[in-house]
Amino acid sequence: MPSLLEQGRTHDCGSLRASDDGREVILFGWVHRQRNRGGRIFVDLRDRAGITQIVFGPDIHAEAHGLAAGLRAEYCVAIAGKVISRGENANENMATGAIEVEGTAVELFSSSEPTPLTIADDERLDALETTRLRYRYLDLRRPSLQRNFILRSQVATLTRATLAAAGFLELETPYMVKYTPGGARNFLVPSRLSPGKFYALAESPQIFKQLFMVAGFDKYFQITRCFRDEDLRNDRQPEFTQIDIEMSFATPERLFDHMEALMARLWQEVLGVELPRPFLRMPWAEAMARYGSDKPDIRFGLEFHDISDLVRGSGFGPFEQAGYVKGLCVPAEHAGELSRGRLDKLTEFVKKREHGGAKGLAWAKIKDDGSWNSPIAKALGAERCAAIAAAMGAGPGSALLFIADDFHTTHAALNALRLELRDSLGLVKGDAQWRFLWVTNFPLFEKSDRGWVSAHHPFTSPRLDDIPLLDEDPGKVLAQAYDLVLNGNEIGGGSIRIHRSDVQAKIFEVLGLSEAEIQQKFGFLLEAFRYGPPPHGGIAFGLDRIAMLMCDAQSLRDVIAFPKTSRGQDLMTGCPGEADDEQLAELFITHRPLPGSAD
Repeated sequence: MPSLLEQGRTHDCGSLRASDDGREVILFGWVHRQRNRGGRIFVDLRDRAGITQIVFGPDIHAEAHGLAAGLRAEYCVAIAGKVISRGENANENMATGAIEVEGTAVELFSSSEPTPLTIADDERLDALETTRLRYRYLDLRRPSLQRNFILRSQVATLTRATLAAAGFLELETPYMVKYTPGGARNFLVPSRLSPGKFYALAESPQIFKQLFMVAGFDKYFQITRCFRDEDLRNDRQPEFTQIDIEMSFATPERLFDHMEALMARLWQEVLGVELPRPFLRMPWAEAMARYGSDKPDIRFGLEFHDISDLVRGSGFGPFEQAGYVKGLCVPAEHAGELSRGRLDKLTEFVKKREHGGAKGLAWAKIKDDGSWNSPIAKALGAERCAAIAAAMGAGPGSALLFIADDFHTTHAALNALRLELRDSLGLVKGDAQWRFLWVTNFPLFEKSDRGWVSAHHPFTSPRLDDIPLLDEDPGKVLAQAYDLVLNGNEIGGGSIRIHRSDVQAKIFEVLGLSEAEIQQKFGFLLEAFRYGPPPHGGIAFGLDRIAMLMCDAQSLRDVIAFPKTSRGQDLMTGCPGEADDEQLAELFITHRPLPGSAD
């Protein structure tokens, strides 16, 4: 008789139901748990689809019962048997809980040593993250992580299907490219065939996808790997996956329509959620004014109020001397949680550099008669306090929180405070889970110590009406750039590109680039633009971040199969590793010890 492996699996471990009662089945998987109950042996068999309970007994099949007694956790096996309905004893906590399988045959594929971590979804994971990364192939057996990667695969498959149906072509671009200064730090790859020269790992396919437009491929997409040698955090890895998109003859609205259709299909088919369309649009200036962020979470209130004019002439030094004075109003239903001790902690919170680095936090609580309970009430005066409360929509029981500083600090600190209150006060309700927002009309330039720099990249098109301002006041020029924001997370960003040589020349002039710098960085693209480039624009989405949000995961590491640590290390393989002198010699590289090192 052929082995169970040769006969083949009939079902996965998550598919059997009461309607399969009496069916003969063969299951493959791993022993999740084995229990001996008075001569009956119960085995929970697990694969990526779920868990099925198998019961063995001497009265069912003596040989199989004997083999089952020797099974241990994480043994890889095949089991044959007959599906039996559990009737009133059904386990409602399992998808397959209405049945069990009476085991009649066991085939051992491989045994397992005791694992260094438990293969289970427990809120109190028994292993440190370093252990989980060291044995990532075992960590990936956990059902919750397997569900994450099944979802991620669905997202990629549906993305391809949706974009292909809309006429986009899946085209590939190089990973090893020419190094161009600026932007994110590149990983460098030495060339053996060109001694002393290096490739760079592409941080994005930006220039190549624009060249596809010049080549006449009207619509392009690629699910591609990108590489950036940056400091890491929960939502950043040195290599990540991007859904990269470009289309010719594009306008922002035309591109938005395609992208909203993609998001709507992903959420409908993967999560069963119908997204209202069109998504909300909000100019960058409005987002900053109302929320202090270019990626605002719009699922709850606590919008900002600019009271700079109302406090001018008050004589209160911290407000008088600040460039901006803004605040938010915590409604009475939540303000009661803001005790004096809590307010002191919030003050220390906004002072931290990572939360904006504000000088302090001013506050006021509105009494039943409308007067203020606040250390600053006397300095501002009753009339001014009443005007501020009215402007901010504050009533009895409300709490007002203020930051006074320069533009960046005020908005950064108040935004951090708003998000902290969101979490600590539980302001996001379950019926407002998914809120998409297009943020548009970003500034084209940012001011730096070196003068004007591109806020996005130097090929981002200004709004056509703003082109005259390139000579008059570059700081007022707005870009045809846009980000797609979901629940306070930027999941994608892009722009309409410059295709007119006169506009591109003017942008380079504002940026102060010399002809030599222009040719070094972008020469081959500018040469291509001499041959009839079409108007075009595009966007790139972070596939990892989209999957993280859809899975409700806490870190990108939960949706990246083999992630790196915060130091860029792969604990499983021991990467990065050293290269010996022979390998370095082939690449014409000499090892030079760092100053002060023992080597």
